[in-house]
Amino acid sequence: MSFDPRSTPVDPAATAALARHGLEYRLLDPADLEAMHAWIEAENRGFHHGRPRDVDRAHDLSVASERRVHGVYDPTAVDPHVPVATVDGWPTGLSVPGGRSVDAWAVSAVTVSPTHRRRGIARALMEGELANARNTGAALAMLTVTEATIYGRYGYAPAAKAATVTVDRRRVHWVGPDAPGRVQFVTAAALREAAPAIARRAVSRTPGEIDRWPGILDRALGLVDADGDAARSIRTVRYDDEHGQPQGFVAYRITREPNQPGFLEFDFLVAATDDAERALWRFLIEQDFVSGVRGRLRSIDEPLPWLLEDPRAVTLSDLADHLWVRVLDPVEALGARRYGAAGVLELDVADSLGHARGRFRLTVDDRGRAEVERVEATDAAASGQSLALGVQELGAIYLGGVRPSLLGRAARITERRPGSLVLADRMFAAERSPHLSIWF
Repeated sequence: MSFDPRSTPVDPAATAALARHGLEYRLLDPADLEAMHAWIEAENRGFHHGRPRDVDRAHDLSVASERRVHGVYDPTAVDPHVPVATVDGWPTGLSVPGGRSVDAWAVSAVTVSPTHRRRGIARALMEGELANARNTGAALAMLTVTEATIYGRYGYAPAAKAATVTVDRRRVHWVGPDAPGRVQFVTAAALREAAPAIARRAVSRTPGEIDRWPGILDRALGLVDADGDAARSIRTVRYDDEHGQPQGFVAYRITREPNQPGFLEFDFLVAATDDAERALWRFLIEQDFVSGVRGRLRSIDEPLPWLLEDPRAVTLSDLADHLWVRVLDPVEALGARRYGAAGVLELDVADSLGHARGRFRLTVDDRGRAEVERVEATDAAASGQSLALGVQELGAIYLGGVRPSLLGRAARITERRPGSLVLADRMFAAERSPHLSIWF
Protein backbone atom coordinates (compact mmCIF):
# COMPACT_ATOMS: atom_id res chain seq x y z
CA MET A 1 0.00 0.00 0.00
CA SER A 2 1.18 3.58 -0.59
CA PHE A 3 2.21 5.31 2.59
CA ASP A 4 3.18 8.86 3.49
CA PRO A 5 5.17 8.62 6.76
CA ARG A 6 4.00 12.07 7.81
CA SER A 7 0.35 11.65 6.82
CA THR A 8 -1.01 11.67 10.39
CA PRO A 9 -0.20 14.03 13.28
CA VAL A 10 2.04 13.15 16.19
CA ASP A 11 0.13 11.38 18.95
CA PRO A 12 -0.84 14.11 21.45
CA ALA A 13 -0.99 11.70 24.41
CA ALA A 14 2.61 10.57 23.86
CA THR A 15 3.71 14.17 23.38
CA ALA A 16 2.10 15.25 26.64
CA ALA A 17 3.41 12.26 28.61
CA LEU A 18 6.99 12.94 27.57
CA ALA A 19 6.69 16.70 28.03
CA ARG A 20 5.91 16.10 31.70
CA HIS A 21 9.46 14.75 31.99
CA GLY A 22 10.99 17.64 30.07
CA LEU A 23 11.37 15.57 26.89
CA GLU A 24 10.35 16.28 23.29
CA TYR A 25 8.60 13.73 21.07
CA ARG A 26 9.28 14.40 17.38
CA LEU A 27 8.24 12.94 14.06
CA LEU A 28 11.26 13.17 11.79
CA ASP A 29 11.19 14.51 8.25
CA PRO A 30 13.06 12.10 5.92
CA ALA A 31 14.42 15.16 4.08
CA ASP A 32 16.14 16.40 7.25
CA LEU A 33 19.33 14.43 6.73
CA GLU A 34 21.12 15.79 9.79
CA ALA A 35 18.29 14.68 12.07
CA MET A 36 17.96 11.32 10.32
CA HIS A 37 21.68 10.60 10.61
CA ALA A 38 21.60 11.43 14.33
CA TRP A 39 18.60 9.11 14.74
CA ILE A 40 20.47 6.30 12.96
CA GLU A 41 23.45 6.80 15.28
CA ALA A 42 21.17 6.57 18.32
CA GLU A 43 19.38 3.48 17.01
CA ASN A 44 22.69 1.68 16.40
CA ARG A 45 23.89 2.66 19.85
CA GLY A 46 20.68 1.39 21.41
CA PHE A 47 21.20 -2.08 19.95
CA HIS A 48 24.90 -2.09 20.88
CA HIS A 49 25.98 -1.99 17.25
CA GLY A 50 29.17 -0.28 16.18
CA ARG A 51 29.09 3.21 14.76
CA PRO A 52 27.79 2.84 11.20
CA ARG A 53 30.06 3.29 8.23
CA ASP A 54 29.00 5.63 5.45
CA VAL A 55 27.72 2.74 3.30
CA ASP A 56 25.65 1.34 6.17
CA ARG A 57 24.35 4.78 7.10
CA ALA A 58 23.20 5.36 3.53
CA HIS A 59 21.39 2.01 3.52
CA ASP A 60 19.75 2.67 6.90
CA LEU A 61 18.66 6.08 5.66
CA SER A 62 17.00 4.62 2.56
CA VAL A 63 15.07 2.14 4.72
CA ALA A 64 14.08 4.63 7.44
CA SER A 65 12.93 7.18 4.89
CA GLU A 66 10.09 4.83 3.90
CA ARG A 67 8.87 4.56 7.50
CA ARG A 68 7.35 6.74 10.17
CA VAL A 69 10.33 7.63 12.37
CA HIS A 70 10.05 9.10 15.88
CA GLY A 71 12.71 10.26 18.27
CA VAL A 72 12.63 11.46 21.89
CA TYR A 73 14.92 14.37 22.67
CA ASP A 74 16.32 15.85 25.86
CA PRO A 75 16.98 19.59 25.38
CA THR A 76 19.32 19.55 28.42
CA ALA A 77 21.57 16.77 27.07
CA VAL A 78 25.18 17.46 26.05
CA ASP A 79 24.13 16.84 22.45
CA PRO A 80 20.40 17.64 22.25
CA HIS A 81 20.29 16.78 18.55
CA VAL A 82 20.81 13.06 19.21
CA PRO A 83 17.62 11.32 20.40
CA VAL A 84 17.59 9.49 23.71
CA ALA A 85 14.99 7.05 22.37
CA THR A 86 13.98 5.79 18.94
CA VAL A 87 11.15 3.94 17.23
CA ASP A 88 9.85 3.50 13.72
CA GLY A 89 6.81 1.87 12.16
CA TRP A 90 5.18 1.19 8.83
CA PRO A 91 2.10 -0.51 7.35
CA THR A 92 2.67 -3.96 5.88
CA GLY A 93 0.90 -7.19 5.16
CA LEU A 94 0.96 -10.10 7.60
CA SER A 95 0.29 -13.58 6.21
CA VAL A 96 -2.52 -15.39 7.99
CA PRO A 97 -3.95 -18.93 7.69
CA GLY A 98 -5.51 -19.68 4.34
CA GLY A 99 -2.87 -17.96 2.22
CA ARG A 100 -4.35 -14.56 2.92
CA SER A 101 -2.98 -11.30 4.29
CA VAL A 102 -4.16 -8.75 6.83
CA ASP A 103 -3.21 -5.07 7.08
CA ALA A 104 -0.81 -4.69 9.99
CA TRP A 105 1.49 -2.11 11.55
CA ALA A 106 5.11 -3.20 12.06
CA VAL A 107 6.96 -1.63 14.99
CA SER A 108 10.75 -1.60 15.00
CA ALA A 109 13.91 0.19 16.21
CA VAL A 110 12.62 0.54 19.79
CA THR A 111 15.48 1.82 21.93
CA VAL A 112 15.75 3.88 25.12
CA SER A 113 19.10 5.24 26.27
CA PRO A 114 20.28 3.82 29.62
CA THR A 115 20.76 7.43 30.71
CA HIS A 116 16.99 8.02 30.51
CA ARG A 117 15.31 5.06 32.18
CA ARG A 118 12.19 5.29 34.32
CA ARG A 119 10.79 8.41 32.68
CA GLY A 120 7.86 6.76 30.92
CA ILE A 121 9.61 6.81 27.54
CA ALA A 122 8.96 3.20 26.53
CA ARG A 123 5.28 3.48 27.43
CA ALA A 124 4.89 6.68 25.44
CA LEU A 125 6.60 5.15 22.42
CA MET A 126 4.57 1.95 22.49
CA GLU A 127 1.22 3.63 23.03
CA GLY A 128 2.14 6.15 20.35
CA GLU A 129 2.75 3.31 17.89
CA LEU A 130 -0.63 1.80 18.68
CA ALA A 131 -2.16 5.19 17.89
CA ASN A 132 -0.23 5.27 14.60
CA ALA A 133 -1.50 1.79 13.78
CA ARG A 134 -5.11 2.78 14.42
CA ASN A 135 -4.71 5.96 12.39
CA THR A 136 -3.58 3.97 9.35
CA GLY A 137 -6.42 1.46 9.68
CA ALA A 138 -4.27 -1.53 10.69
CA ALA A 139 -6.12 -4.49 12.15
CA LEU A 140 -3.19 -5.31 14.40
CA ALA A 141 0.31 -4.26 15.40
CA MET A 142 3.32 -6.57 15.57
CA LEU A 143 6.99 -6.64 16.46
CA THR A 144 9.95 -8.91 17.06
CA VAL A 145 11.45 -8.63 20.51
CA THR A 146 14.70 -9.03 22.40
CA GLU A 147 12.97 -8.58 25.79
CA ALA A 148 10.04 -10.86 26.60
CA THR A 149 8.68 -9.02 29.66
CA ILE A 150 8.00 -5.58 28.20
CA TYR A 151 5.44 -5.83 25.43
CA GLY A 152 2.70 -7.80 27.13
CA ARG A 153 1.92 -4.60 29.05
CA TYR A 154 0.67 -3.12 25.80
CA GLY A 155 -1.40 -6.11 24.68
CA TYR A 156 1.19 -7.97 22.58
CA ALA A 157 1.57 -11.74 22.82
CA PRO A 158 3.93 -14.28 21.22
CA ALA A 159 2.18 -15.74 18.20
CA ALA A 160 4.95 -17.48 16.21
CA LYS A 161 8.11 -19.25 17.33
CA ALA A 162 11.45 -19.79 15.61
CA ALA A 163 14.49 -21.96 16.23
CA THR A 164 18.04 -22.55 15.10
CA VAL A 165 18.35 -25.77 13.06
CA THR A 166 21.72 -27.51 13.10
CA VAL A 167 22.60 -30.52 10.94
CA ASP A 168 25.49 -32.92 11.58
CA ARG A 169 26.89 -33.40 8.07
CA ARG A 170 28.55 -36.70 9.00
CA ARG A 171 25.14 -38.30 9.66
CA VAL A 172 23.38 -37.04 6.55
CA HIS A 173 21.90 -39.61 4.19
CA TRP A 174 19.11 -38.18 2.05
CA VAL A 175 16.06 -40.45 1.66
CA GLY A 176 13.63 -37.81 0.42
CA PRO A 177 12.53 -37.49 -3.21
CA ASP A 178 14.61 -35.87 -5.90
CA ALA A 179 13.41 -32.40 -6.90
CA PRO A 180 12.15 -32.10 -10.47
CA GLY A 181 13.98 -28.80 -11.02
CA ARG A 182 17.59 -27.73 -10.53
CA VAL A 183 19.72 -25.73 -8.13
CA GLN A 184 22.35 -23.45 -9.64
CA PHE A 185 24.74 -20.76 -8.51
CA VAL A 186 23.77 -17.21 -9.49
CA THR A 187 25.29 -13.87 -8.70
CA ALA A 188 23.67 -11.82 -5.98
CA ALA A 189 22.96 -9.04 -8.47
CA ALA A 190 21.19 -11.42 -10.84
CA LEU A 191 19.26 -13.03 -7.99
CA ARG A 192 18.11 -9.60 -6.80
CA GLU A 193 15.92 -9.30 -9.91
CA ALA A 194 13.95 -12.47 -9.20
CA ALA A 195 14.08 -12.33 -5.38
CA PRO A 196 11.08 -10.01 -4.72
CA ALA A 197 8.63 -12.16 -6.68
CA ILE A 198 9.92 -15.39 -5.09
CA ALA A 199 9.72 -13.80 -1.64
CA ARG A 200 6.13 -12.65 -2.19
CA ARG A 201 5.02 -16.18 -3.04
CA ALA A 202 7.00 -17.65 -0.16
CA VAL A 203 5.56 -15.20 2.36
CA SER A 204 1.98 -16.03 1.37
CA ARG A 205 2.52 -19.74 2.18
CA THR A 206 3.17 -19.36 5.89
CA PRO A 207 1.18 -17.58 8.61
CA GLY A 208 3.38 -15.13 10.48
CA GLU A 209 5.57 -14.03 7.59
CA ILE A 210 5.45 -10.35 6.64
CA ASP A 211 5.96 -8.50 3.37
CA ARG A 212 9.62 -7.99 2.53
CA TRP A 213 10.97 -4.51 1.91
CA PRO A 214 13.73 -3.89 -0.67
CA GLY A 215 16.39 -3.09 1.91
CA ILE A 216 16.17 -6.47 3.62
CA LEU A 217 16.82 -8.27 0.33
CA ASP A 218 19.81 -6.04 -0.38
CA ARG A 219 21.22 -6.78 3.07
CA ALA A 220 20.60 -10.54 2.87
CA LEU A 221 22.26 -10.83 -0.53
CA GLY A 222 25.29 -8.79 0.46
CA LEU A 223 24.51 -5.94 -1.91
CA VAL A 224 24.68 -3.10 0.61
CA ASP A 225 28.49 -3.27 0.63
CA ALA A 226 29.29 -5.76 -2.09
CA ASP A 227 33.06 -5.39 -1.66
CA GLY A 228 33.03 -5.78 2.13
CA ASP A 229 34.44 -8.91 3.74
CA ALA A 230 31.03 -10.09 4.99
CA ALA A 231 29.41 -9.70 1.57
CA ARG A 232 32.28 -11.41 -0.25
CA SER A 233 31.81 -14.51 1.89
CA ILE A 234 28.18 -14.92 0.78
CA ARG A 235 27.28 -17.46 -1.89
CA THR A 236 23.85 -17.42 -3.53
CA VAL A 237 21.98 -20.23 -5.27
CA ARG A 238 18.55 -20.36 -6.87
CA TYR A 239 16.14 -23.23 -7.41
CA ASP A 240 14.29 -23.29 -10.75
CA ASP A 241 11.40 -25.71 -11.22
CA GLU A 242 11.05 -28.16 -14.12
CA HIS A 243 9.59 -25.34 -16.23
CA GLY A 244 12.56 -23.06 -15.58
CA GLN A 245 10.67 -20.77 -13.20
CA PRO A 246 12.60 -19.47 -10.15
CA GLN A 247 10.93 -20.83 -7.01
CA GLY A 248 13.49 -20.42 -4.23
CA PHE A 249 16.91 -19.20 -3.20
CA VAL A 250 19.34 -19.19 -0.30
CA ALA A 251 22.25 -16.97 0.71
CA TYR A 252 24.86 -18.77 2.79
CA ARG A 253 28.47 -18.59 3.96
CA ILE A 254 31.06 -21.15 5.02
CA THR A 255 33.48 -20.38 7.81
CA ARG A 256 36.50 -22.56 8.53
CA GLU A 257 40.03 -22.71 9.86
CA PRO A 258 42.86 -23.47 7.40
CA ASN A 259 42.90 -27.13 6.32
CA GLN A 260 39.84 -27.90 8.45
CA PRO A 261 36.27 -28.71 7.38
CA GLY A 262 34.04 -25.68 7.33
CA PHE A 263 30.67 -24.92 8.88
CA LEU A 264 27.89 -23.67 6.63
CA GLU A 265 25.55 -21.01 8.02
CA PHE A 266 22.57 -19.24 6.55
CA ASP A 267 19.94 -16.75 7.69
CA PHE A 268 17.91 -16.40 4.53
CA LEU A 269 16.34 -19.41 2.79
CA VAL A 270 13.26 -18.52 0.73
CA ALA A 271 11.07 -21.21 -0.84
CA ALA A 272 7.84 -20.63 -2.73
CA THR A 273 7.16 -24.37 -3.15
CA ASP A 274 7.81 -27.57 -1.21
CA ASP A 275 10.05 -28.79 -4.03
CA ALA A 276 12.18 -25.67 -3.71
CA GLU A 277 12.44 -26.06 0.06
CA ARG A 278 13.56 -29.69 -0.21
CA ALA A 279 16.02 -29.00 -3.01
CA LEU A 280 17.68 -26.10 -1.22
CA TRP A 281 17.98 -28.03 2.03
CA ARG A 282 19.56 -30.96 0.17
CA PHE A 283 22.04 -28.67 -1.55
CA LEU A 284 23.06 -27.18 1.80
CA ILE A 285 23.44 -30.36 3.82
CA GLU A 286 25.29 -32.37 1.15
CA GLN A 287 28.19 -29.94 0.84
CA ASP A 288 31.64 -31.55 0.85
CA PHE A 289 34.35 -30.57 3.34
CA VAL A 290 31.70 -29.25 5.70
CA SER A 291 31.11 -30.66 9.17
CA GLY A 292 27.75 -29.05 9.85
CA VAL A 293 25.01 -26.72 8.68
CA ARG A 294 23.22 -24.12 10.76
CA GLY A 295 20.13 -22.12 9.81
CA ARG A 296 18.71 -19.43 12.07
CA LEU A 297 15.09 -18.33 12.52
CA ARG A 298 13.76 -21.54 11.05
CA SER A 299 10.35 -23.09 11.62
CA ILE A 300 9.84 -25.32 14.64
CA ASP A 301 8.18 -27.76 12.20
CA GLU A 302 10.90 -28.19 9.59
CA PRO A 303 10.32 -31.21 7.30
CA LEU A 304 14.06 -31.89 7.16
CA PRO A 305 14.22 -34.72 9.76
CA TRP A 306 11.69 -36.69 7.68
CA LEU A 307 13.94 -36.38 4.62
CA LEU A 308 16.96 -38.02 6.23
CA GLU A 309 17.64 -41.61 7.16
CA ASP A 310 18.84 -40.46 10.58
CA PRO A 311 16.46 -37.78 11.89
CA ARG A 312 18.78 -37.25 14.86
CA ALA A 313 21.22 -35.59 12.51
CA VAL A 314 18.97 -32.55 12.94
CA THR A 315 18.76 -30.65 16.23
CA LEU A 316 16.78 -27.59 17.23
CA SER A 317 18.15 -25.00 19.63
CA ASP A 318 17.46 -21.43 20.65
CA LEU A 319 13.75 -22.19 20.48
CA ALA A 320 11.95 -18.98 21.41
CA ASP A 321 9.01 -16.73 20.72
CA HIS A 322 9.77 -14.45 17.80
CA LEU A 323 6.74 -12.67 16.34
CA TRP A 324 4.51 -10.83 18.83
CA VAL A 325 1.03 -9.74 17.77
CA ARG A 326 -1.34 -7.13 19.21
CA VAL A 327 -4.93 -7.17 17.89
CA LEU A 328 -6.48 -3.72 17.48
CA ASP A 329 -9.60 -4.44 15.43
CA PRO A 330 -10.99 -7.93 16.15
CA VAL A 331 -13.61 -7.70 13.41
CA GLU A 332 -11.03 -7.04 10.68
CA ALA A 333 -8.36 -9.32 12.11
CA LEU A 334 -10.59 -12.34 12.72
CA GLY A 335 -12.36 -11.89 9.41
CA ALA A 336 -9.12 -11.90 7.42
CA ARG A 337 -7.99 -15.47 8.07
CA ARG A 338 -9.38 -18.88 7.15
CA TYR A 339 -10.36 -21.37 9.85
CA GLY A 340 -9.94 -25.10 10.33
CA ALA A 341 -13.54 -25.99 11.20
CA ALA A 342 -17.05 -24.58 10.95
CA GLY A 343 -18.80 -23.23 14.02
CA VAL A 344 -20.08 -20.24 15.93
CA LEU A 345 -18.04 -18.89 18.82
CA GLU A 346 -18.53 -15.86 21.03
CA LEU A 347 -15.35 -14.11 22.15
CA ASP A 348 -15.57 -11.72 25.10
CA VAL A 349 -12.32 -9.74 24.82
CA ALA A 350 -10.82 -7.65 27.62
CA ASP A 351 -8.34 -4.90 26.76
CA SER A 352 -7.01 -2.50 29.39
CA LEU A 353 -6.12 0.02 26.66
CA GLY A 354 -9.56 -0.25 25.10
CA HIS A 355 -8.62 -0.87 21.45
CA ALA A 356 -10.02 -4.40 21.11
CA ARG A 357 -12.44 -4.52 24.03
CA GLY A 358 -15.85 -5.99 23.34
CA ARG A 359 -17.84 -9.12 22.55
CA PHE A 360 -17.55 -10.59 19.07
CA ARG A 361 -19.40 -13.38 17.30
CA LEU A 362 -17.22 -15.46 15.00
CA THR A 363 -19.22 -17.50 12.48
CA VAL A 364 -17.26 -19.86 10.22
CA ASP A 365 -18.74 -21.82 7.32
CA ASP A 366 -17.75 -25.23 5.98
CA ARG A 367 -15.11 -23.65 3.70
CA GLY A 368 -13.37 -21.91 6.60
CA ARG A 369 -14.65 -18.45 5.69
CA ALA A 370 -15.55 -16.18 8.57
CA GLU A 371 -18.07 -13.51 9.36
CA VAL A 372 -17.36 -11.43 12.45
CA GLU A 373 -19.68 -9.01 14.17
CA ARG A 374 -19.56 -7.01 17.35
CA VAL A 375 -22.46 -7.90 19.62
CA GLU A 376 -23.82 -6.62 22.88
CA ALA A 377 -23.65 -8.85 25.92
CA THR A 378 -27.42 -9.06 25.98
CA ASP A 379 -27.39 -10.32 22.37
CA ALA A 380 -25.20 -13.33 23.11
CA ALA A 381 -26.93 -16.63 22.60
CA ALA A 382 -27.49 -18.23 25.98
CA SER A 383 -26.71 -21.69 24.63
CA GLY A 384 -23.86 -20.68 22.31
CA GLN A 385 -20.19 -21.61 22.68
CA SER A 386 -18.34 -18.74 24.37
CA LEU A 387 -14.90 -17.81 25.70
CA ALA A 388 -13.68 -14.94 27.83
CA LEU A 389 -10.11 -13.88 27.11
CA GLY A 390 -7.77 -10.91 27.06
CA VAL A 391 -6.33 -9.21 24.01
CA GLN A 392 -3.00 -10.95 24.69
CA GLU A 393 -4.64 -14.36 24.51
CA LEU A 394 -6.45 -13.37 21.33
CA GLY A 395 -3.12 -12.41 19.75
CA ALA A 396 -1.50 -15.65 20.88
CA ILE A 397 -4.12 -17.90 19.24
CA TYR A 398 -4.70 -15.71 16.18
CA LEU A 399 -2.22 -17.39 13.79
CA GLY A 400 -2.85 -20.91 15.05
CA GLY A 401 0.45 -21.35 16.87
CA VAL A 402 -1.09 -21.64 20.36
CA ARG A 403 -4.13 -23.79 21.06
CA PRO A 404 -6.90 -22.05 22.99
CA SER A 405 -7.19 -25.13 25.22
CA LEU A 406 -3.56 -24.69 26.31
CA LEU A 407 -4.36 -21.18 27.51
CA GLY A 408 -7.47 -22.59 29.16
CA ARG A 409 -5.29 -25.00 31.13
CA ALA A 410 -3.16 -22.01 32.15
CA ALA A 411 -6.32 -20.17 33.31
CA ARG A 412 -5.67 -17.50 30.69
CA ILE A 413 -8.92 -18.25 28.80
CA THR A 414 -12.24 -18.92 30.54
CA GLU A 415 -14.66 -21.37 28.98
CA ARG A 416 -18.17 -19.99 29.40
CA ARG A 417 -19.82 -23.18 28.19
CA PRO A 418 -18.41 -26.76 28.13
CA GLY A 419 -17.04 -27.67 24.72
CA SER A 420 -16.11 -24.11 23.76
CA LEU A 421 -12.36 -24.72 24.02
CA VAL A 422 -12.60 -27.90 21.96
CA LEU A 423 -14.46 -25.98 19.26
CA ALA A 424 -11.97 -23.11 19.44
CA ASP A 425 -9.04 -25.52 19.01
CA ARG A 426 -10.58 -26.88 15.82
CA MET A 427 -11.54 -23.47 14.46
CA PHE A 428 -8.22 -21.69 15.08
CA ALA A 429 -6.06 -24.58 13.80
CA ALA A 430 -3.82 -23.58 10.88
CA GLU A 431 -2.61 -25.70 7.99
CA ARG A 432 1.01 -24.66 8.68
CA SER A 433 2.73 -23.71 11.90
CA PRO A 434 3.14 -19.93 12.03
CA HIS A 435 6.70 -18.81 11.45
CA LEU A 436 8.60 -15.58 10.86
CA SER A 437 12.03 -16.04 9.28
CA ILE A 438 13.39 -12.48 9.64
CA TRP A 439 13.93 -9.80 12.26
CA PHE A 440 12.32 -6.40 11.78
